[in-house]
Amino acid sequence: MLSVAGADHIITMDLHASQIQGFFDIPVDNLYAEPAVLKWIRENISEWRNCTIVSPDAGGAKRVTSIADRLNVDFALIHKERKKANEVDRMVLVGDVKDRVAILVDDMADTCGTICHAADKLLSAGATRVYAILTHGIFSGPAISRINNACFEAVVVTNTIPQEDKMKHCSKIQVRRRFLEKETLQRIFRRWLPTSS
Repeated sequence: MLSVAGADHIITMDLHASQIQGFFDIPVDNLYAEPAVLKWIRENISEWRNCTIVSPDAGGAKRVTSIADRLNVDFALIHKERKKANEVDRMVLVGDVKDRVAILVDDMADTCGTICHAADKLLSAGATRVYAILTHGIFSGPAISRINNACFEAVVVTNTIPQEDKMKHCSKIQVRRRFLEKETLQRIFRRWLPTSS
């Protein structure tokens, strides 16, 4: 649809699956939120050296291991056991969060059922505080109510989706506004602009 509409170059962020780039016949730049995530953790969590980066599902394991390696901290993941499709029976924590700050990291959250259940699991496993850092905060349906009732210190998102209205109803939501630094945008566009520009 984007190509047919006339797009000749796409810049996106944290694709749910990087293979999506292969479906385009035009250049696709997939930017990563990881540098902004690392910066926010270092600047806003005083005990970040005593934290565990946690993936709320097995699919995000690669993302959290990369962040944990860059911070030189431990990582964990939550394995969801299902009775049947779309119905989680129980969550099993693989890793240690006892007496640590737990930081859930995911690419997106829609109704927030998974991350809120994961936060409860982390707290019951001994985490001292729980944060969530998401690239895309969709927050549909009961999401805001769930976040308000959950044990999060903060739910941090990038500004890929406007959050002003959601923030009025949930004080836990924080937006990392300066995600795309000017230098990053200039570097991307420089490749595609004529040399005289």
